[in-house]
Amino acid sequence: MPQPCHLSSKPADRMDGENLNQRVRAALAVLVESSDELRDLDQALGDGDLGITITAGSHAVIDALEELPDDASPTEIARVCAKAFANANPSTMAALVAGALLNGSRTWVGKEQVGLQEATEFVAAAAASISQRGKSSVGDKTILDGISAAVDAMQECSDAEKAITATTLAAARAVKETTGLQSRRGRASWLQERSIGLPDPGAVAFQRFVEAWASTSEVSR
Repeated sequence: MPQPCHLSSKPADRMDGENLNQRVRAALAVLVESSDELRDLDQALGDGDLGITITAGSHAVIDALEELPDDASPTEIARVCAKAFANANPSTMAALVAGALLNGSRTWVGKEQVGLQEATEFVAAAAASISQRGKSSVGDKTILDGISAAVDAMQECSDAEKAITATTLAAARAVKETTGLQSRRGRASWLQERSIGLPDPGAVAFQRFVEAWASTSEVSR
């Protein structure tokens, strides 16, 4: 179960498009530092291209966001991220991530600022997309386990700063708890029992993104 968050009188931090753009670029710049780790994990359970997928996709997104005007809306930013990430990679993971971002962007239509509530709605929509497109469920040992754990943690919080901490812990816990499971989707499932004891690369990638997002919290202030 996600770690509960205590109520706070401080309003949740909110970001406009300009702040969101800066925050995403800063987080992705940190995320790419995990490319070698993700490559090695994926070589053990998949085809070893996850490091390349994350690196190429992150750089493509950063470049695309740098071209956007400061008044771009949160929805526009999410859609640009989806397109850039998908176009940078032909992989299944890239398609899943792009679809998740597009589905999440629909929850932000008409909103000029986003905070904890909007972020929670976005991540929940992203999880639903990955579940549907990837034909996966929680417990199949995929990236969905991490994202679903994040949604649960975010729903327990009413304070943005506490939500970041809770989400980071939840993503890490999801990786740890699913390591002992057998992979049931994607290339990892081909290993059957041999996948038990190995962390899912996709779930680790999500964990590293959440950690990167937390580490860049000062960017949006």
